[in-house]
Amino acid sequence: MIKIENVDVFGWEAAIRGMRNPMNSWDKSDSDFSCEYCDGCHWEYVVNDDGDQTWCNHTKCKIGEADLKLMKSLSKAGDDHGKFLRMINVTLDITAPLYWWKEFDTYKVGTVANSCSTMHKIHAKEFELDDFSHEHLRDLALTNLEKTIECLNRYRDCFIKTKDKEYWWQMIQLLPSSYNQKRTVQLNYQVLKNMYLARKHHKLDCWREFCAWCETLPYFKEICLNE
Repeated sequence: MIKIENVDVFGWEAAIRGMRNPMNSWDKSDSDFSCEYCDGCHWEYVVNDDGDQTWCNHTKCKIGEADLKLMKSLSKAGDDHGKFLRMINVTLDITAPLYWWKEFDTYKVGTVANSCSTMHKIHAKEFELDDFSHEHLRDLALTNLEKTIECLNRYRDCFIKTKDKEYWWQMIQLLPSSYNQKRTVQLNYQVLKNMYLARKHHKLDCWREFCAWCETLPYFKEICLNE
């Protein structure tokens, strides 16, 4: 499973301004960032009066046709020409299994993440089945996971009572990779574009769901995928 929450997208005005620096073409920019309510056009999951998802609480903010055309052209030309994409920032909370985070961690450039700590907080609450991704497990495997959870909770109780680090080690080294961890992540559109193109057909459904989420970001399909 993967859960994505608290999405915020920002940096549009600076990205467009910088995009036009090489040709001194600022006068050709036709985007409107005059909205006085949303502090520089931070996009969030909001729903307008028609029930459609939008990237701003108000309709005054929009990317102009000329700016959008140039963004699509530069993005299509490659990472060097499309470096303005690095200035469109995305922050979000992701909850996903450790086996997914292991692959996510291959993306070291342009990413920042603060995670919930298994080192410090593994014993903070009793382990439950829903703390783990188990949607594909069959009966025997699910039974074994449940036994592992029972074992983890025994060592947790012992650690809480004795503070003996030996019991803590049992939890750390026994913890399955299906354990769901939450991280607050900062990315940008260029990183997301690379992730999408590399992972959209991945065998892990977490990656396919993540790529589907990318498509919901404002102008992502138009700029990064040239749709």
